[in-house]
Amino acid sequence: MCRIVIDCDPGIDDSLALMLALASPELDIAGITTVSGNVPVDMGTENAAKVLNWMERTDIPIYKGEAVPLKRKYIDAMDTHGRDGMGESFYPAVSYPKQDKDAVQFLEELLEKEKISIIALGPMTNLAKLFLKRPDLMKQVEELVSMGGSFKSHGNCSPVAEYNYWCDPHGAAACYDAFAKAGKKIHMIGLDVTRKIVLTPNILEYICRLDPKTGEFIRRITGFYMDFHWEYEGIIGCVINDPLAVAYFTDRDMCTGFDSFTAVETEGISIGQTVVDSMNFWKKEPNSHILTETDGKQFMKLFLSRILKKNDGSRYREEELDLLDEL
Repeated sequence: MCRIVIDCDPGIDDSLALMLALASPELDIAGITTVSGNVPVDMGTENAAKVLNWMERTDIPIYKGEAVPLKRKYIDAMDTHGRDGMGESFYPAVSYPKQDKDAVQFLEELLEKEKISIIALGPMTNLAKLFLKRPDLMKQVEELVSMGGSFKSHGNCSPVAEYNYWCDPHGAAACYDAFAKAGKKIHMIGLDVTRKIVLTPNILEYICRLDPKTGEFIRRITGFYMDFHWEYEGIIGCVINDPLAVAYFTDRDMCTGFDSFTAVETEGISIGQTVVDSMNFWKKEPNSHILTETDGKQFMKLFLSRILKKNDGSRYREEELDLLDEL
């Protein structure tokens, strides 16, 4: 079992990723930290609590993080995720224990005591603040898997930039720089692979047939998302980016890629773009592992086998989900 922290900005696909993480026996979640991204940090913290409550895992603490990016003006993505950040499902707020420290303080104190891995599903403002303040703690980070960036795929908030890195490019750049100085690599789960993870209406209906309760929850939070994807990308269904980062963390066969030095552009027309030196022009040691290939069906089998329950409370085995091959 791997000790981890999930840094996130829930968000529809963050909520699905949290569901997967909470249902994955390989993960020992020390805490969830939130950051402004898809939605403002207060709303994201409330949404994280809703997911923990839904999954009956309110034992996991939530630490509210940074409200604004390092330098850039904050721009949310509520046009994509809805006025409540959960597809305008408007699930009622739930009570949850308020912590006496913020996300950066929690991460600093935790890393002083033990080595952990981090799955970052939103802008990396919290992590940048931590590494800029305490670069010595880099040695305590076993792995960082970041959903963000893009190698060859087009962007989702500009022609070249993915939202998380576009929202706080200086934060992302600081993290890649910190990993370069430490001789470590960020695992970049970018749009090249996440765009292959599409929740289609047929798959959603299959989910509802197998587990009506969970299916209805997912239907309510993704309907708005599906409408957005049809209007702006011509997709029937919705790309669920963040759960792939969790799936990859639990199963490294889920994606393949290559090592490279990567920089994040912080100014101008290409702000937020990940410049991946795949041809080694700069002759620098890699600070990233760039994921480029994945299998959408393999992901869906893992995802559904973790989050869905039968009537008797047991989970589905992946081999029982062979109908996915036809959907």
